[in-house]
Amino acid sequence: MEILHWIVQTLRDNPAIAIFLTLGIGFWIGKLKYKTFSLGTVTSVLLVGVLMGQLNIGVPGPLKQVFFLLFLFAIGYSVGPQFFASLRGSGLKQVFFAVVMCVIVLATTIGAAKLFHYNAGEAAGLFAGAQTVSAVIGVADDTIQTLGASAADKKAWTDIVPVAYAVTYLFGTIGSAWILGTLGPMMLGGLKKVRQQTEDLERSMNQDPSASDPALVNAWHPVVYRAYKAENTIFDTPKSVKEIEEYLSSKGERLFVERVRSGGSVTTHPKPDLTISKGDEIVLSGRTEFIVKDESLIGSELSDAQLLSFPVEEIPVMVASKRVIGTTVADFRNDPKSHGVMIGSIKRAGQQIPVLASTRLERGDILTLSGPVADVNSIAAYIGYADKPTTASDMVFIGLGIAIGALIGAIAIHVGGIPISLSTSGGALIAGLVLGWLRSKHPTFGYIPDSAVWIFNNVGLNMFIAVIGISAGPTFVSGLQQVGWQLLVAGALATTIPLILGIWIGDKVFKFHPAINLGCVAGSRVTTAALGAIQDSLQSTVPAMGYTITYAIGNTLLILCGLVMVFVC
Repeated sequence: MEILHWIVQTLRDNPAIAIFLTLGIGFWIGKLKYKTFSLGTVTSVLLVGVLMGQLNIGVPGPLKQVFFLLFLFAIGYSVGPQFFASLRGSGLKQVFFAVVMCVIVLATTIGAAKLFHYNAGEAAGLFAGAQTVSAVIGVADDTIQTLGASAADKKAWTDIVPVAYAVTYLFGTIGSAWILGTLGPMMLGGLKKVRQQTEDLERSMNQDPSASDPALVNAWHPVVYRAYKAENTIFDTPKSVKEIEEYLSSKGERLFVERVRSGGSVTTHPKPDLTISKGDEIVLSGRTEFIVKDESLIGSELSDAQLLSFPVEEIPVMVASKRVIGTTVADFRNDPKSHGVMIGSIKRAGQQIPVLASTRLERGDILTLSGPVADVNSIAAYIGYADKPTTASDMVFIGLGIAIGALIGAIAIHVGGIPISLSTSGGALIAGLVLGWLRSKHPTFGYIPDSAVWIFNNVGLNMFIAVIGISAGPTFVSGLQQVGWQLLVAGALATTIPLILGIWIGDKVFKFHPAINLGCVAGSRVTTAALGAIQDSLQSTVPAMGYTITYAIGNTLLILCGLVMVFVC
């Protein structure tokens, strides 16, 4: 008992230990799965924090706000380029859809809150959980403090937010995944029909009117380099590098001659007019699934360390050049400047999208390019900016960005005697959006490695949630009794109605392709779990093409909707 007493007292004297203990246990529980069911990291951390809070551990107030501001800034930074790029051009249709969805989500949740007579804290928690927007917990906390209510009411409302969130979050996550992954295809004509339509769309988007490029069929295969001996009868007459590549292209293969050995001499970066005779040895680059065929097209394959030992590069490149923005992958493949270079993947707003011939490149997209060093560096400069891996973050950019954004967000406008503001958290989000967009236009500053963004996103949010859970722990049980079983009904309504309406509106009003429609609904609701369920159901990554723009818009608007929930209710 003395040891237990010592542990409890140590946690009370050193709340930082309790926070990290909550994080460690919460992340571990969040990884556990039963079939496809999982609590998820945020909910697990919150519940562990609540249990830890039963020990009456006091946590300094400013700590949670620091981590929450980091989280919101990182969210804005990640989606900023796509958010502003989507406000013009072909993405506007999806932008309008995302706005409509956010309005429906807000109206439905307000309706449910009014129906059950919820106060500001209960309403904000309902919104955060039913729509799975964990950031609303922090936004609501900030906003409640600006209300003209008594200190006792403010504390009661902020304490009930995580309780309502925890009650409604499970159906918000699981229900969204089931509705969009299972019920959605049924509403759009049946799973079999939607799968076929998705395959047809994928096939049509992969048609290049000027060239057949089988490397585009599956962008996830690695680029490889293989050596062959020129033995085919086509080499009875010497052929130039250009003629060989054209010959391979006529066979439906986009491959490149990278090296040639003739008479014991190796030529690197062979020019198009270099001739290759029977018996010479060449190195080809291309996709694994195609290059293995070339023993029959060229000759027998060689295992030759000397011939295959040369530097190649694979780097992420941010699309920033106006010459490339709006062009397609097919345009890239057909551009002579891309000779020898393959697109391995495309990431947009943090989400992988399929690399098909008709996939358009947008500002802020991150392309993974593979090929010889000189070729990759040359095309990278043409496309935008090579984001070569580094461990250093631009802390001037981060620190001043959050500080300035929070200061602007703290400015309040009084309407009818009620102070209304974005709050410091809303200001940090907007700052992240603007600075993330500026970096996409001028990518020489403001670099934050993906690993650091992950820390800000995950540890920042969950550190905040851990503190919320520990602080709310002593009143959690009484709060749960207060909200009652009715909150489950309210949460289910607030989750289900917008999703069903969104699927119907996307189909009947916006006329989206079924796969794109489901992706748009998932993105507008910022539910990555549902996107995974949709892609598993349709056996395709095409829905991600409807997810990225709507995610950028929805992720921003839904967080700001948390402000509205507090003011309205």
